[in-house]
Amino acid sequence: MIFGTRAVMEAIKSGRQIEKIYIQTGLTNDLVKELVYTAKQYKAPYTFIPQEKLNRLSSKNHQGVICVLSAIEYASLENIIDKAFSEGRDPFFLIVDRVTDVRNFGALARTAECANLDGIILADKGNAPITGDAMKTSAGALSHLAVCRVADMKKTIQLLKQSGIQIVACTEKASEHLFAIDMNTPVALILGSEEDGISPELLKQADKLAKIPIKGKIESLNVSVAAGIAIYEAVRQKGFQK
Repeated sequence: MIFGTRAVMEAIKSGRQIEKIYIQTGLTNDLVKELVYTAKQYKAPYTFIPQEKLNRLSSKNHQGVICVLSAIEYASLENIIDKAFSEGRDPFFLIVDRVTDVRNFGALARTAECANLDGIILADKGNAPITGDAMKTSAGALSHLAVCRVADMKKTIQLLKQSGIQIVACTEKASEHLFAIDMNTPVALILGSEEDGISPELLKQADKLAKIPIKGKIESLNVSVAAGIAIYEAVRQKGFQK
């Protein structure tokens, strides 16, 4: 973590990978305004939170501003898509929609890396931060797996579709079973929030909605378990070629 307005601005300008900047609610001085302007200019994600939450993040003299540095270097989605096609293989991605539990995110990353996916795609807001805890729970997978952080998930899905990549949303709202979906194609799987699943706007953009059959009385699986099933069904269909 980095503390203090000026120190955080210098970190942004120096090109450090920023996970999230937390600014104390109610601070409106010129220096804070400059920080917000700088964050916008460099597309560094920030949010305003109450002082009590800042104090829970750190007991140090943070002066109303805490910056959490990312534990990884984010990758360019366009470059990864181009690389996959240039190597003569189908791109394979996991889109993570508002998964906020660090342990779940780490487990998702671990499965994605084990299955040799090209990368994970996530929005710059609403997901678990990629910190040292996420690295630990991924068993180091995040050191080997590309992660693409995007500002506009709708536009990103449009880019994927324009690149010939099928979008498959894993949701209990689907009528078709996952195992009936053809995923022996360029594909991106969407997995959603622990609380309410995939957001409606992303469901609308998906090419296919697929559900995992539930035989018991509990209505849904843990998101990291569901991701594991969906990812390895795609791997099975692809004939373990990738």
